Amino acid sequence: MKKTGFLFALLWLLFTNLYAQEQASGIFEDDIPKTSAKELQFFAFFISQGVSSNFYPKNVFMRGQVIGRLFGDNTTMTSNSSTPKYFEQRIIPFFVYQPKLFNGKALLRASFEIDFTWGDAAYGVGGNLGGAISGDFVNIQTQNIEIELKPAKYWRVNLGLLRLYDTPYNPYRVFFDKMMQSGYRLSYWGTDAVGVAAHRNDDFSDFKAGFYQLYENNVEEKDDVWLTELSYQRKLKNNWKLGASLYYINDKANGEGGVSIYGQGLNSKLSGYNGTFRFLDFGTKQYKADIAWIGTFFSRNEDFMMDRHMINGFFNYNIGKAKVAEGDGWVTGADIAGFGANIRYAYRYGQTALDYISIDGVYTSGDNNALEDKKYSGVITGNQWGAPAGIFIGTGAYLLFPHANVVNRFTPAIADMSNMGYGITGGTINISKDIIPYKISAKLGFASALSNVTPEGGGNFMGAEINTAAQYNFGPFMSIGVHAAYLKLGDFYDSNDSSYSFDVNGGGPDSLRPVDPWTAFIVFKWLMF
Repeated sequence: MKKTGFLFALLWLLFTNLYAQEQASGIFEDDIPKTSAKELQFFAFFISQGVSSNFYPKNVFMRGQVIGRLFGDNTTMTSNSSTPKYFEQRIIPFFVYQPKLFNGKALLRASFEIDFTWGDAAYGVGGNLGGAISGDFVNIQTQNIEIELKPAKYWRVNLGLLRLYDTPYNPYRVFFDKMMQSGYRLSYWGTDAVGVAAHRNDDFSDFKAGFYQLYENNVEEKDDVWLTELSYQRKLKNNWKLGASLYYINDKANGEGGVSIYGQGLNSKLSGYNGTFRFLDFGTKQYKADIAWIGTFFSRNEDFMMDRHMINGFFNYNIGKAKVAEGDGWVTGADIAGFGANIRYAYRYGQTALDYISIDGVYTSGDNNALEDKKYSGVITGNQWGAPAGIFIGTGAYLLFPHANVVNRFTPAIADMSNMGYGITGGTINISKDIIPYKISAKLGFASALSNVTPEGGGNFMGAEINTAAQYNFGPFMSIGVHAAYLKLGDFYDSNDSSYSFDVNGGGPDSLRPVDPWTAFIVFKWLMF
């Protein structure tokens, strides 16, 4: 009997001990993570595409990277006999270091860019090259190097080489798609710049203040270009948002510095490259300019998930004065006053955000006398100082307006909202369908535009585009798509007006009307987390 009682007691102790271990193990597994939070995180965006089209740069030095207006000074022309075919790829690695020592109140971001066309070059140094056999090319480009501090709740301060986007949001805290449909949709400023920006984002408002040094040039001289921005957005009732902004630029560089041999600024050759207005009357005289952008923007149902209707738009007025040196003083070179406006409406008829129909309209004022009255009444954007610095890529067009599926070649017909100073009235219509929700989608699009000023020898109609696309999603943020577009050029390109800085059709005074452009490409994309 004693033996039986002893054995029972032993089994009971063993059972309770194992049960306690199981319970303790479960508790500790819940309270202590198996792996500690990482201080260093890696993200990346990869894109690779095969392209066929009928346009290419005539200048051999432009083949590594081509940016700017189709038929502009980048020498990009269409052809009825040549059909360029190529593959290209890009990766943007993104590193985030957030030390535990600062408990989430400080972090470092660094992003880089490696682009090349397959088979282009090897054993060399430079950007946008390095895809030939053996590779071994020094081709990494710095995109962002910045720190982010969190001094108080809702506040973040970014310092260094960072995103300069014309929306009220913190560009590091929202998806890129949201910035293409908010604020000024990157049409005025959509690039990177060195400076400091403070953001305050809560559930009801978004505020941004920034200062950027665009060009320093000679440190001992007053020959800089700097930009300041203030932007505020407030959430209203029924999912509406309303915002306002002020941008101001002070340009005393007189075109010094800038993009390669093109320089930058109001009278630089960069205008012919990017399709902006060139202040030719300034000649080689020294100038200085003060320009401000005063604007307002609104949106409803930005994320397209509250109900079936989404609308957004903006109005932006640029005003300023440019003075040129004359003798020992300064005289008025140009009074600047122009505006741009945009409105977009979309209706979601199906289950997902890709089941929609959208209408997108844009208007920018133009100038009809090329500074004969010492006034410029057209639009000015960041493309006056960078290449590109304003990217209106959210319209759904591929050839008439720019699109985002690019690596080394970014050459739309209208590369800048100013349309070389002529202004535009244009828009797009897009019909999209998620055929298998979140797996297979398709899209059909149309685009058209008029020039608000008629160029000499030509007409107002710039052209009409039709485009289509189909996309298959392998999984979250990994997809492959097939795209195609054709642009029927209008009588605008019958002109060889060079009074605005260069020929409209890019071929000189004896040139003929260009061939209609087309393109087709298949693209693989992966956003890695």
